[in-house]
Amino acid sequence: MSDEKITRKEMIELLNADLSREYQAIIAYTVYSQVIKGAKYTDIARELEKHAGEELSHAIKIAKQIDYLGGSPVVVPQPVKTSDDPVVMLRADLENERVTVANYRQRIRQAEAMGEFALSETLRQIIVQEQDHEIDLSDALGIDVPLPQDIAGKANGRHLSDDLKPRRANAARR
Repeated sequence: MSDEKITRKEMIELLNADLSREYQAIIAYTVYSQVIKGAKYTDIARELEKHAGEELSHAIKIAKQIDYLGGSPVVVPQPVKTSDDPVVMLRADLENERVTVANYRQRIRQAEAMGEFALSETLRQIIVQEQDHEIDLSDALGIDVPLPQDIAGKANGRHLSDDLKPRRANAARR
């Protein structure tokens, strides 16, 4: 696991990239929760509002860790994908959550290799909610929760599009 060993400066850079994705999530969930229309989206719109608040909490925790490590938190979000199609928006959110979870898994290993156990514990708390977001979005899309992915966006040799197919009617649920 020598590739997990990084410097404090590298960790700050990686956490700032994570923070930028948290900002993206705050914006996306805020906007999507207001523009998704229709009776079948009422419940998910409320859930997206809740997700926005959770993402803000994550951003504050990440910014606090960046400050603790001696860095300055970034102020620019990753680009937010918009669409008139609710399914496109929900799939964009799901893909963003998958990237976030994959990055936090790596960040936990890196924090532990550095001996930054409080940081790894903070990230563990965040990843629990991020995975809940994956579950909620998958349910809203009527698909199984996609397999964990690596940083390159592949899940066990498959691409995300392989995991975004509707679940089979007779497939066992969690």
